[in-house]
Amino acid sequence: MTVNDLNAIEVAALDKWYGTFHVLKNIDLTVATGERIVVCGPSGSGKSTLIRCINRLEEHQRGSISVNGIELGDSVKNLDAIRREVGMVFQHFNLFPHLTVKENCALPQILARGKRRRDAEEMAMHFLAKVRIPEQADKYPGQLSGGQQQRVAIARALCMTPKVMLFDEPTSALDPEMVKEVLDTMVTLAEEGMTMIVVTHEMGFARKVADRVVFMEAGEVIEVNEPNAFFDAPSHDSTRRFLATIMH
Repeated sequence: MTVNDLNAIEVAALDKWYGTFHVLKNIDLTVATGERIVVCGPSGSGKSTLIRCINRLEEHQRGSISVNGIELGDSVKNLDAIRREVGMVFQHFNLFPHLTVKENCALPQILARGKRRRDAEEMAMHFLAKVRIPEQADKYPGQLSGGQQQRVAIARALCMTPKVMLFDEPTSALDPEMVKEVLDTMVTLAEEGMTMIVVTHEMGFARKVADRVVFMEAGEVIEVNEPNAFFDAPSHDSTRRFLATIMH
């Protein structure tokens, strides 16, 4: 497949099954470099599975995925190359409880990039400052709020200097008062031009930040549109029903 240099991600005719359950059905999605995509839809629609396929946390059975021109297949070399370029932030923070915040951010760089500890810790401090919690560097995750832990998880991903960031419902495990601080961090990333795919129910964030909103239902992409059209004049009945529920 020829990949446009301007496209960070190309997903074509993607199908995935869990046993006999067809979880992703003929998905086509192209994400331009620097573009911010929000993926939304009801629970069980395949949103998280889709973004987990993009860095091979889940395997697809049919179709193709390319990231920055590298096709994701069975090649370990290609998979390593793609994972170097794709950062991911999960619903749950997945921090090591026995390591300090700084160590959580430095260790992946040392193990995966072969960086010297001093350089890795400098990078950690740079990105902890970027997510506005450098003063928490020597604390352990259990001493932080949920919102702070999620910002550490974002800093940890950024330390690997990815070209694409995937967010899988990054605020859904947070108390409401902590959601804003994480979304503000993500808004800053978006404004700096990071290519992002964000699975979220935070529709205010989608309207403010997304270049396009993707609506999924029952494993299919039902509608893709720019935010104003998506929210103000959705073209599909399923989209209208979903928005009526979530914006209630």
